[in-house]
Amino acid sequence: MTSLPEKLAEISRSAGVKSAYGEPIQIDGVTLVPVAIVQYGFGGGDAGDQGSGGGGGGGALPIGAYVKSAGTVRFEPNVIALLGVAIPFICVTGHVLTRIIRALKK
Repeated sequence: MTSLPEKLAEISRSAGVKSAYGEPIQIDGVTLVPVAIVQYGFGGGDAGDQGSGGGGGGGALPIGAYVKSAGTVRFEPNVIALLGVAIPFICVTGHVLTRIIRALKK
């Protein structure tokens, strides 16, 4: 029987590039390789006789695909996913800039 850290190490080894890049798909002579941002999280615990613990989770955000056709390769972004990631970033950046501008005016 393997321990929890050994199981987590095994999972993290297999969760690398293979998780971010999907299997190539061929459609009408065009090869597509899906690309995603992948994130994993795990927990643990043990606080003596009465304690226990556990946890885990993960998620993936499809950001686009590499498209190979006619001898060229290009990246085609998933615009909806990129907007979903960009909107919070833009909001935080705007908030920080307003704070900096207010501080400089004082």
